[in-house]
Amino acid sequence: MGKKNKLARFAENKLLPNVIQPTRDEALEGFHLKGQWRRDHFKNDHPIVLELGCGKGEYSVGLAQAFPDKNFIGVDIKGARFWFGAKQALNENLNNVAFLRTQIELIDCFFEPNEVDEIWITFPDPQIKYRRTKHRMTHPDFLERYRRILKPGGVIHLKTDSEFLHGYTLGLLQGLGHEILTAHHDIYGAAEYQPDTPLLKDIRTYYEELFSSKGKTITYIKFRLK
Repeated sequence: MGKKNKLARFAENKLLPNVIQPTRDEALEGFHLKGQWRRDHFKNDHPIVLELGCGKGEYSVGLAQAFPDKNFIGVDIKGARFWFGAKQALNENLNNVAFLRTQIELIDCFFEPNEVDEIWITFPDPQIKYRRTKHRMTHPDFLERYRRILKPGGVIHLKTDSEFLHGYTLGLLQGLGHEILTAHHDIYGAAEYQPDTPLLKDIRTYYEELFSSKGKTITYIKFRLK
């Protein structure tokens, strides 16, 4: 992406009503929508679903199209990417999807306990090197952040092309005693696999299409934190 295009998208994001871009200080000092997303932003009492590391926002928008009775928030630090999803949502009058520009490690600064009903983690960087372990989005430190904001029984989905991250996460969840609801190592390659998660095989992100075209298998885990 050219620098000029990126700067133009950053500028336009400031004007989009479905894009929220708080500073780090605003996050740490008491974010104004924390605990009030339903009332003050979405103007309803519907469940809140997060997509962490949302990229261009395809999953957030696709889910918002399919489930008008839920609120979706795509979260990513790269605003020039989710600009695509934000613009599409506005063009389609999707009032149940928003985009939050922040680092995932600050996620519990933006939501109160029990405010979030469900979390999607779609194609995160697997952070394979050992020294990057704490940056994996299913590392115990991140799971604890998710626990703080999820309602009891809230579900987390991990969809990835990384067999490494899939295996790491499965082993971690089992070792910590969390509840694994579903796990599959190749959701498209197994014709008989019929997921109980709606649209799991129907909404594909840019990266999912890219990885699939290169012959990579797409894995999936659905779990609850104990």
